[in-house]
Amino acid sequence: MPRPTALLLLAALALPAQAAEPLKGHAAVIDGDTIELLGKRIDLYGIDAPEAAQTCETARGRSYRCGQTAANALRERIGTADVTCEPRGADAQGRLSALCRAGGEDLAAWMAANGHALANRRQAQAPAYMAQERRAWATRRGLWAGTFSEPADWRQARHRAEAAARPAPDAQ
Repeated sequence: MPRPTALLLLAALALPAQAAEPLKGHAAVIDGDTIELLGKRIDLYGIDAPEAAQTCETARGRSYRCGQTAANALRERIGTADVTCEPRGADAQGRLSALCRAGGEDLAAWMAANGHALANRRQAQAPAYMAQERRAWATRRGLWAGTFSEPADWRQARHRAEAAARPAPDAQ
């Protein structure tokens, strides 16, 4: 006969997981796809924006800080509005990932539509944001007005460069 604790565990596993409560308040922008809300770091679900230190090139070949541009665009879009975030899970680093809105507008969709971020193809919401990304590409908005490395590729190259720059451990 199963133990009562085993039955409770089985019953709990059979029930659908309850969604975390939405978070609402004033948000501080960390970068083009990350905000801080109520003391929690939140990644905007469904997009990947350039990193703060990332640079891109304009159509004329001039280098600019596209990561900083993306963060500034998000900051301007939010303005003084409260942000409401509906948790969607955790990202690859274990940080909270959420669908966030300001004034009822999906911030990730706005970032992709204006060419400040790419659809994150590793998340389920990405197909919806791919349409916005395609429109930004077709109209050469934001990143699409010049050349850039995809944020994930830029991060990977940066990690490789940092690893190569580390001194080799002493062989003894």
